[in-house]
Amino acid sequence: MSGGEVAGLLVAVFWAILVSFLAVVLARLAQVLRAATTLVHHVTERAVPLLGEASATVRSAQEQLDRVDSITTDVQDAAANASALSSTVATAFGGPLVKVAAFGFGVRQALARRGRDTPDGRAAAIRAVPPARRARTGRRQRRLRGKD
Repeated sequence: MSGGEVAGLLVAVFWAILVSFLAVVLARLAQVLRAATTLVHHVTERAVPLLGEASATVRSAQEQLDRVDSITTDVQDAAANASALSSTVATAFGGPLVKVAAFGFGVRQALARRGRDTPDGRAAAIRAVPPARRARTGRRQRRLRGKD
């Protein structure tokens, strides 16, 4: 056997090993592709009904949102009406009620002071100027006189 024949024999052996290796790889690749095809088929069978259910759920949610939107609009209108009514009542009755309350308070104060007598036996006088204003008035008068 010459060197060329040995080299040819080695190349043939390596070529047979390479072809065997590629055949094994191709067989495993075919198994993987079959498994992927089966998986895609099962996912498709399950995904289509899920997508139909999701679509129905989205439609139902949209209907509920439309209802909530109409309810929100009604509540907003009712709140605006209540606010308008409140401001109308405050405008119509607020001023007179404050005046009546102030008058009632003044009458109570006057009656309370009238019932108290001073130490010398005279009835206490009702003062028209509140104490804080009297103090300012007194300071102003002293300043005008030049004593302050």
